[in-house]
Amino acid sequence: MIRFSANLGFLWADRPLPDAIRAAHAAGFHAVECHWPYDTPASDVRQTLAETGLKMLGLNTRRGDVAGGDNGLSAIPGREAEARAAIDEAIAYAAEIGTQNIHVMAGFDQSTEGGQVFIENLRYACEEGAKHTLSMLIEPLNAHDAPGYFLRTTAQAAQVIEDVGKANLKLMFDCYHVSRTEGDVMDRLQDVLPLIGHIQIASVPDRGAPDHGDLDYQKVFAQIKSLGWETPLGAEYKPQGDTDSSLGWMSTFA
Repeated sequence: MIRFSANLGFLWADRPLPDAIRAAHAAGFHAVECHWPYDTPASDVRQTLAETGLKMLGLNTRRGDVAGGDNGLSAIPGREAEARAAIDEAIAYAAEIGTQNIHVMAGFDQSTEGGQVFIENLRYACEEGAKHTLSMLIEPLNAHDAPGYFLRTTAQAAQVIEDVGKANLKLMFDCYHVSRTEGDVMDRLQDVLPLIGHIQIASVPDRGAPDHGDLDYQKVFAQIKSLGWETPLGAEYKPQGDTDSSLGWMSTFA
C-alpha cells in the first residue's frame, strides 16, 4: 500500500502548524512534513504530533535572507557561520519533535568554491546530526523554479553524497523537480534508489495535485511499490484552491 505524508509547507499553509497537523490527520495522511517550522514552539508541535499519532518526517534548514534573494545558505562561500547556525537550529528543533530528516538547503551559487563549502557544511551537519541519529537530505531543484540553485540533478547529488562520505547523508528525490530537469523519473528512481532518504510528489508541470499532468503517477507508484519503498511519500504540491477540496487524488491511489 502506498502511504502519504502531507507537506504542510503547501497543504493547509494558511493555518497555524498545530492546526495543519490536525487537518492532515483528519484527512487520512499517515505522516506530515514541513518547510520552516521555527515560528512555532517545538513543544507545541511535539504535543500535537503525540495527540494525532503522526510523525513529522522532515523539515528544512532556514533559507537565510529571503527578501534579499536567499534560498539556502550551505553552498554560499563566506556565509559558513550562518549556514552552520541554521543547521544547529534545525537539528535542535528536529531532535525535540522526533523528526528523522533535515533538508540542508544549498542556496544560489554554482561555483567550484560553493561546491566545496557545501561539502564541508554537509560533513558538519552529518556529524552533528549523528549525535541525535538524524539524517541529512539534499534536494536537486529544477532551473525553472530555482534558477541558479547549486544542486540541480540527481547525478550531481550522488557525487556530493560520495564526496561527503557520511552514511547519514541521503537524497531527497522530488519527482516533480526530477521530471522537469531530467525527464524519466522511473529510470532515475531505479538508478539512485540506494541513495534516497525521502520521495516527494506533485504534478508536472504545474506542481498541483498528482492526479493530472505529464507524469503518470499510477506507473510511478507501481514502480515505487515494486522497489520495496515503504516510507510515506511527501505530497508537496500546491493546491488549486483550498487544500481539503484538492484531496480527491488520495482515494484514487489508495
